[in-house]
Amino acid sequence: MKALTTLARLYVDNLDRALPPLRALTGQDTRMRFRYAGVEVASIGSFLLVAGSDEALAPFRQVQSTVLVDRLDGLQDFIAAHGGEILSGPNQVPSGRNATVRHPGGVVFEYVEHAA
Repeated sequence: MKALTTLARLYVDNLDRALPPLRALTGQDTRMRFRYAGVEVASIGSFLLVAGSDEALAPFRQVQSTVLVDRLDGLQDFIAAHGGEILSGPNQVPSGRNATVRHPGGVVFEYVEHAA
């Protein structure tokens, strides 16, 4: 398992309002946009936006960042070796597979392996 990039997670109430300034800032278009578990998700540049009501966002807010990896294989061994805890996953998601992990010290990451 190798980290490819890290996406800053932004929690917003509406993607259609949140995306235009990020398009101007990054000079990029949205790479993907989909609905998942009661929220809407979009990625643009090095940002991952998660949109919904406060209630819909509540289960997602513990995740502080998304780490894109080449593959999730080896995650269990990596986390065990470093004293972390897998909170959820690996799960099938619209973009591929993901897992939510609490690292020592309390930081929570979502690890994502994009589908080929």
